[in-house]
Amino acid sequence: MQETKRTTAGAAVTDLILDLFRLNSRVLAAGDRLVAGLGLTSARWQILGTIVAADRPQPVAWLARDLGTSRQNVQRIINDLAKDGLVAFATNPHHRRAPLVVLTEKGKQTYEAAMRLQAPWVNRIAEGLRVEDIETTRRVMTALRRELEGDMGSEAQA
Repeated sequence: MQETKRTTAGAAVTDLILDLFRLNSRVLAAGDRLVAGLGLTSARWQILGTIVAADRPQPVAWLARDLGTSRQNVQRIINDLAKDGLVAFATNPHHRRAPLVVLTEKGKQTYEAAMRLQAPWVNRIAEGLRVEDIETTRRVMTALRRELEGDMGSEAQA
């Protein structure tokens, strides 16, 4: 098989992407273990966090957009969270068929408990890392994400 030539930067980004895939798998597995006792998974915890981070209640489609994932996947998890009493649906004055997702009191307490578990865990894995390196890594990841989001917009127009 003939290999396509990559620029030096392209090869470095390829290596970074492969490392991100591996890191993502390990972060999800560690998150699952961390919050299992709360009845959460990493995916459920991530959605609770997205709801908390939003300025105001949002419909499922907006939460999915914020997460960069499919509405169907988020809807499935939101439905599970609602069955467990962690979220509820509120009337959306702007769109009758797209209710707003809100945390219940149980959802707030569960999310806060997860964050209490997360703080010592993240502090431990951050030990020995320089804050400047972490910030640089985040800037690179943000730039790549924005580039990919731009590509997705141009693909839709093509």
